[in-house]
Amino acid sequence: MDGVTLPPVEWRGRAGLAALVETLGEARFVGGSVRDALLDTPAADIDLATPLPPQAVIDRLKAAGIRAVPTGIEHGTVTAVLESGPVEVTTLRRDVSTDGRRATVAFTDDWQEDAARRDFTINALYADPRTGRIFDYFTGLDDLAVRRVRFIGDPLQRIAEDHLRILRFFRFLARFGDTPDPAGLDACTARARDLMALSRERIADELLKLLVARDAVRVAGLMIERGIFAPVLPEVASADRLSALSDAEAAAAIPPDPIRRLGALLPQDAQLAEQVGARLKLSNIQRKRLVATAMPHPSSAPEALAYRLGAQTAIDILLLAGRSADAAQVSTWAVPRLPIGGGALVAKGLAKGPDVARALREIEDRWLADGFPEGNRLDDIVAAVLAQALRAQR
Repeated sequence: MDGVTLPPVEWRGRAGLAALVETLGEARFVGGSVRDALLDTPAADIDLATPLPPQAVIDRLKAAGIRAVPTGIEHGTVTAVLESGPVEVTTLRRDVSTDGRRATVAFTDDWQEDAARRDFTINALYADPRTGRIFDYFTGLDDLAVRRVRFIGDPLQRIAEDHLRILRFFRFLARFGDTPDPAGLDACTARARDLMALSRERIADELLKLLVARDAVRVAGLMIERGIFAPVLPEVASADRLSALSDAEAAAAIPPDPIRRLGALLPQDAQLAEQVGARLKLSNIQRKRLVATAMPHPSSAPEALAYRLGAQTAIDILLLAGRSADAAQVSTWAVPRLPIGGGALVAKGLAKGPDVARALREIEDRWLADGFPEGNRLDDIVAAVLAQALRAQR
């Protein structure tokens, strides 16, 4: 595929980017931004590679008045802060040693050496910022053309260098791939237990990205079939709920959500969901949502569910229950607040104390059951509950 050039995508015109390239002198776009431009999909980040040593990068940026942040200086990465957003600039590298979790690197001026340490051929594409010329050292363009995710070199060696590449293989397969590279798939299967050596935070980060990719359902099924989840998430035994959830999300026109989809992969067991959330070191909010996905399918009205649990949790539960229309309804509904407080009841003669809280709960229950009325109907509810509470105080 000689003569391929980078298309004139929007991000190439970002404010300050041309000046950054001129400041660096020799530099190339690399990785995801190049891959995504060739696939005509939006790029999340822009990365530049350069043979300049990290300190020289910092010196040039400062001389040009560009803010330089040494975000990963030990690995050669400096972030250039442009008016249009950050751009990571990384010195060409080669691996000196690896242990499956981290690498010790040395800097180089050899572009192919830098490409050789990357994970997949489709991530080792470089582009000249001025001409758009693509540099492809490992036939990544051919793999991109047929949407094949393939390790650079020996898959087993690449996994030994960084065990997270097992999950990255499947994430990229779910996002870009149509057919897995057989050698890569077999290597991931053989080395699945290597995932146990990784921090649970890294596993969670990669898994949650995977679950919202375009082909997540099929790939999750393949991972179950190949035993990939077993070492770190043995609870995952079927993708059937995930498949049903994906259909429900599509029917409701609601974007996929990683926590909701993780819940769909797990059995409906709240205690187990809590254990998985803790194991993956999810945030408290994420863990609470994950546990909610294990709730029995409700019969409540969608608005009542959203009021009691919050819109996001209600949407999760409704979609998992196959109630797409109800979920769509909640997604565009502004959850109201109870339009009366305890102070108003005290002003109407109710003595301060637990009676106020009980009366408010009763008003809320009736208001909710009646469809959140306003005006006269709300006044009637308040008057009836207040009269009952005042009688009880006598």
